[in-house]
Amino acid sequence: MSPTLVDHDQADRINPGARPANEETETAAAAHVQSIFNSIAPSYDLLNHLLSMGLDRRWWNRSARTFKPILKDPTARILDLCCGTGDLTAALLALRPSTAEPITGLDFSAQMLARARDKFPAANVLWVEGDAMRLPYPDNSFDLVTSAFGFRNLTNYTAALAEIHRVLAPNGQIGILECNQPDGFSGRLYNLHLHHILPLVGGLISGDRAAYRYLPASIARFPRPPQMLSMLSVAGFTQAAWDGYFLQAAGLYRATKM
Repeated sequence: MSPTLVDHDQADRINPGARPANEETETAAAAHVQSIFNSIAPSYDLLNHLLSMGLDRRWWNRSARTFKPILKDPTARILDLCCGTGDLTAALLALRPSTAEPITGLDFSAQMLARARDKFPAANVLWVEGDAMRLPYPDNSFDLVTSAFGFRNLTNYTAALAEIHRVLAPNGQIGILECNQPDGFSGRLYNLHLHHILPLVGGLISGDRAAYRYLPASIARFPRPPQMLSMLSVAGFTQAAWDGYFLQAAGLYRATKM
């Protein structure tokens, strides 16, 4: 997708961020999201693969390849936010030279990070338990910041983009792989899967039905591509673009800090 011109006013007409139970404060919402992911961590990978029919692996790898020129630079500083159990982190790492600087994988769920460490015990990754809304890094610390299927769980999208912009170095890039809700006939099929099959199967396997009701609700609540592109522009990024993946049920947002 070529760089897109956007309406800056759209950024004021979106949901502020994740609210699993319509919490009134960001603090309460963040605590709820954290508890959800700690709860489903043991079954998270299996369910992702089953419910995406294995497409999640292709999406991680495709997203990583988008940033191959940066990843091939051994001195490039890479941060994978909301890294979960580490699958996008591993896809990024696969394109790094063996002598490259380590990738930083950050998540606020201790249980998800524990799974990442178990899955990739020898990986050249610094696993960090931390808050994506308040990153423990100075300004201009990274050349690439990514996130896969985690950004929508943050409690303030505008503030999160501003924080990413802060820690990116000039000419650094952002890549957010996230779910989308397609329109038309494919959208109706997707909604059937998202709102009926996913909660049923996810709840049965994980034992946490509430968590798998939240996940499709979080996708429905998340800004659509025109709104996200607007938010990226308002946050100070340039060359904002969205690459839609299978049926446009997911896609990669990418932009540059000038």
